[in-house]
Amino acid sequence: MIIKNRARRLRSTSMIREMIKENHLTASDFIAPLFIKDLKIGSEPISSMPGQVRHSFKSLREEIIKLKDHGIKAVALFPAIDEKLKTKDAKESFRKNNLNFRAIEAVKSLAPDMLVVGDIALDPYSSDGHDGIVDPKTGEILNDETLEVLKKMTVESARAGADILGPSDMMDGRVAVMREELEAKNFKHTLIMSYTAKYASAFYGPFRDALNSAPKKGDKKTYQMDPANAKEAIKEALFDEAEGADILMVKPGMPYLDIIYQLKQKSTLPIAAYQVSGEYAMIKAGAEKGWINHDAVMMESLLSFKRAGADIILTYFALEAARLLNK
Repeated sequence: MIIKNRARRLRSTSMIREMIKENHLTASDFIAPLFIKDLKIGSEPISSMPGQVRHSFKSLREEIIKLKDHGIKAVALFPAIDEKLKTKDAKESFRKNNLNFRAIEAVKSLAPDMLVVGDIALDPYSSDGHDGIVDPKTGEILNDETLEVLKKMTVESARAGADILGPSDMMDGRVAVMREELEAKNFKHTLIMSYTAKYASAFYGPFRDALNSAPKKGDKKTYQMDPANAKEAIKEALFDEAEGADILMVKPGMPYLDIIYQLKQKSTLPIAAYQVSGEYAMIKAGAEKGWINHDAVMMESLLSFKRAGADIILTYFALEAARLLNK
């Protein structure tokens, strides 16, 4: 028998495989999420996220230097604030000189060319643990009242030096009011990376542990997306693009590769994927048990985002992956 089409010829040597590789990872693809806390020195390990910590300002600076040395060009900051500062109106979220804004300023002072993503949502600052203002009588998440707080947070984040703002709240109209406020206050070059398709996922547990930001009552299903839906993500993307978003994000990552692919087909904007805390923790746990090869699974998971169409990957593996890529 004569076999004319032997696909294996293109896999026969490492040189050929490298030559025809369709997708490549680089350190500049990554945004490294970092947790910050008002600690005097050192850092606090996060038990549910092995290898991740809540940084003091000193350890934050040390981490920024390591990330920069390995070619990572962007970080996303998430503050773990004192419980005494959390209130129902989340006013700490826009207070001048709060932990978040001081951290942004610290990173930009140390590494002016490092892109800083500022998180725009109320859950780290809310005594209710929700991304929006909660009606005390009905428990409803109040959309328009929340937008007024997000506007103030937007301006103060840009003023502190954030290059990119990441609204992760999933309130209707947030991108429009943020863009309007940035233009009005002359922050015309500040980017908005909208959490366009943020699903009501079970994969967020370790993140909420890191910030102690889980909802005190109820869940987030009235504002985060239903995991069963895909068309809804396209609708959200079209809204965000029309309202002035610069980048669209899908969160979580691997369980929603189909959504990344669909947004890439439907939008001309860059697409970001967030490999969330639960995804990270599962790989770490599997490797710790000896059931999977840590580095191989880590790199394969990251490559899957590129194959699906992601231009940007937020991942807690950023530094570990960059070290391998730089070898």
